[in-house]
Amino acid sequence: MNIAITIAVALAVGVICWFASRKYCENAANGRIGNAEERARQIIDDALKSVESEKRILEEEKRKVQLDLKEESIQARNDLEKEIRERRNEIQRQEHRMQSKEEALDKKVEAVERKEQSYNSKLDDLNRKKAEIMTLQEKQQQELERISGLTSEQAKEYLLKSVEEDVKHDTARLIKEMDSRAKEEASKKAKEYIVNAIQKCAADHVAEATITVVQLPNDEMKGRIIGREGRNIRTLETMTGVELIIDDTPEAVILSGFDPIRREVARIALEKLVVDGRIHPARIEEMVEKAQKEVENNIRAEGENACMEVGVHGIHPELVRLLGKMKFRTSYGQNALKHSMEVAHLSGLLANEIGVDARLAKRAGLLHDIGKAVDHEMEGSHIQLGAELCRKYKEGPVVINAVESHHGDVEPTSLISCIVQAADAISAARPGARRDTLETYTNRLKQLEDITNSFKGVDKSFAIQAGREVRVMVIPEKVSDDDMVLMAREIAKQIETELGYPGQIKVNLIRESRVVEYAK
Repeated sequence: MNIAITIAVALAVGVICWFASRKYCENAANGRIGNAEERARQIIDDALKSVESEKRILEEEKRKVQLDLKEESIQARNDLEKEIRERRNEIQRQEHRMQSKEEALDKKVEAVERKEQSYNSKLDDLNRKKAEIMTLQEKQQQELERISGLTSEQAKEYLLKSVEEDVKHDTARLIKEMDSRAKEEASKKAKEYIVNAIQKCAADHVAEATITVVQLPNDEMKGRIIGREGRNIRTLETMTGVELIIDDTPEAVILSGFDPIRREVARIALEKLVVDGRIHPARIEEMVEKAQKEVENNIRAEGENACMEVGVHGIHPELVRLLGKMKFRTSYGQNALKHSMEVAHLSGLLANEIGVDARLAKRAGLLHDIGKAVDHEMEGSHIQLGAELCRKYKEGPVVINAVESHHGDVEPTSLISCIVQAADAISAARPGARRDTLETYTNRLKQLEDITNSFKGVDKSFAIQAGREVRVMVIPEKVSDDDMVLMAREIAKQIETELGYPGQIKVNLIRESRVVEYAK
């Protein structure tokens, strides 16, 4: 189509040129007609040649495009045939795999069917044998009942009873072994348990025993105590070693610290500063020094008054000072100095009753807790520290032994040591001495006895040692030795669950077996 258009255009151009040249030649000169015709023919020839050349070029391009298309179609067909062959091979492999799997599955099905047939046959044999065994068991049971003269229920009851006795024996033996193993490990964990108990139970007591409240005339005094940028309160805390708590409490300042003597020094110094009205660091240092001297004098005076009141003389001055420091110590709410004086009086009374040296008994009773004056400053128990202090200040061996043995850590070597031990127990355990009223004391003892009496086989029970031990008398015909181990454990668990008490309670079961015979 492009060639035809080109030819037509060329012919049209030629015709136009011919007519133009002809007209031009006719108008210009008739002599040039021949030249114009030649030029027209030349132009037409050139146009025809160009058209033919373009036609050849187009035909060559057409052949080239046709060849390219043919090659692409051949390549695409080859690729398609290759893919078809690969897919056909994959399908054949999968068919082969499926066929092998079907054959294996058929074999497994046949094996399962054979096993099922074998199982059914064995099951039939087992059912038949089971029926035979049941028949034989019935015959044996009938024969056993005929021989023993007992029914199956009676024989079962007898068997269970014998097994129960064996189990009780094994359980008791196991409990004893476990208890002995637990006691071996108890010393390692005792401190951890004590620390946990202190964390849970001692918060109120510590809060009450570690603070002192100082009354102020007005709330404006709080600002003067704090001072500019807190200089006054920092100086007071540094000098006394006590923390000052200034909060919303009206007309009051709280002194907090574990050392009661430092709290007393801080209290006296603060009260003097409040009365004086001049509160600044230099004045604070002066008042703290005066308060320290005053407290030291009060301590010595308290120690001397205690010795005079009890009637004990010749004690080393340092021991007298330590006795005065005990005024600032408490144990379960009981003042340590008052407790020591009470033990001294009781020791003197008991010594007079049994005819031993009352003065020496009072001396030992007064000094028995002297270690509590320094146990928060030095390492060791108050018993060890007290004995070391008595040795250091040349006390006699009777007094030293009384100090060491008043809690049973060391065996007493004299009657005075036993008297001091008894007097200490009386002073600490009497109703009302250590934040315990008579009513709660008697109720705890009654509850303890009620718990033990509720167990089957208990004859009598007695709460002794101020409720620290309960002795249970059991009926020997109803409670065996193995039963006692289990019963003691159950009683201890019930006491822990139902009763509130300080320390620990010892459960002591007693079983008495008597055989009486008469000689005739």
